[in-house]
Amino acid sequence: MQPEPLQLTDEDRTRLAQARSLLESPGLAARISDKLGSPIEAGMKRLPSGWRDKVNTLTHTALTQALKGAIRTLKKGEPAPPSPKLHKLAVATSGGVGGFFGLPALALELPVSTTLILRGIADIARSEGEDLNQPDAQMACLTVFALGGKGQADDGADSGYFAVRAALAQSVTQAAEHLASKGLAGEGAPVLVRLITSVAQRFSVQVSQKVAAQAIPAIGAAGGATINTLFMDHYQRMARGHFAVRALERRYGAEQIQAAYLALPEGDD
Repeated sequence: MQPEPLQLTDEDRTRLAQARSLLESPGLAARISDKLGSPIEAGMKRLPSGWRDKVNTLTHTALTQALKGAIRTLKKGEPAPPSPKLHKLAVATSGGVGGFFGLPALALELPVSTTLILRGIADIARSEGEDLNQPDAQMACLTVFALGGKGQADDGADSGYFAVRAALAQSVTQAAEHLASKGLAGEGAPVLVRLITSVAQRFSVQVSQKVAAQAIPAIGAAGGATINTLFMDHYQRMARGHFAVRALERRYGAEQIQAAYLALPEGDD
């Protein structure tokens, strides 16, 4: 049973409503289709057989590499405004290469763009007061890749923000505890593999949509850069919403913020 929604300050209520607007907004496919004027389904039909399995494998590998690199390099710092334009420029460049060479370049482009996106996510996390030395904050950055917004066929039952968090909660806790006690020395531990696999299953949906868009005729390098910019922007939006919610949870309590989030009327932003 959910607790009664608490009384937030006007400022915090607005902040929570803005976070929900980001987290429950239309997903990547809708944004790409709107930008390019072509439905993602057109690109899906042009991809070779077996491409979904390849994407699933590559997303798992990309997340693993990005997480390892991030944990080794993220440093604690004072909260500061994030630098989204810098990360978008970098990921657009990698997307231009991917768009020029097409699907064969995905194995090289995806780990690079995923690492850049994770850096962008971490930048936003730090700006919201997260201590990136803490495994819990590091795992919170990783789970942003599981947040996809709403797709055209979503009914909210298993794709809503708190539904995704609930599905990953146990794996996130176990992975954070493992990192806190053993660090990357045991990076192949089942708890880490389990979390990465769970996140990769959701992340691969967004990657598939990106790949399908890049397969549309005449997309090319310029289109690849545009798609990767939207790809980065999508996860920056998810990160801004996610870490705003976490900041409010630290102030009011997780259960109270969830109740307040779910009680917000539709269209309240």
